[in-house]
Amino acid sequence: MSASPGATELVVLLDEDGNAVGTAEKATVHDTRTPLHLAFSCYVFDGSGNLLVTRRALHKKTWPGVWTNSVCGHPGPGEALPDAVRRRARDELGVDVVDVHLVLPAFRYRAVMDDGVVENEMCPVFAARTDDPARPAREEVDTFEWVPWSRFRATVLDGSRQVSPWCVDQVNQLPAEPLSAPAASPDLLPPAAARP
Repeated sequence: MSASPGATELVVLLDEDGNAVGTAEKATVHDTRTPLHLAFSCYVFDGSGNLLVTRRALHKKTWPGVWTNSVCGHPGPGEALPDAVRRRARDELGVDVVDVHLVLPAFRYRAVMDDGVVENEMCPVFAARTDDPARPAREEVDTFEWVPWSRFRATVLDGSRQVSPWCVDQVNQLPAEPLSAPAASPDLLPPAAARP
């Protein structure tokens, strides 16, 4: 369910129980009073167990120029989360992902930038694999690197690698080996999350 060129991209607004209560234009939703909405994060690995780590484009409204996990995004209304992960990985990273599986179904966070702009999301977390070379879209990703997962995880946990606030929280909750961890039950997703 990819938006056609020029189409308005919508995000799904949520109540405190994770039920859909409407939609809003993505371009207008992030400000100092950002409503709770549905999102996802994905950690993309290569065949050697390296993680694709990205630095957000410098013009992005939230956390510009900050290093973070491989890809984040928002499912469209009625779009299954794994489909949204695949769509954003293609659009943002230039890769096709396989073995997409849910690892943190109930992850939620709220973070405030120095200028007061807020991220406020129920954000299930996925792991996936790709065999493709990364060719990120410049409007989304400033730069990227492949990092051994064990090193990335250790440096995030000890604070020596600076990453986005959601990435810090996610790494603290992720299993030691996210790609080989058993998939979490989709029954634990927010109710608004379309089931695969």
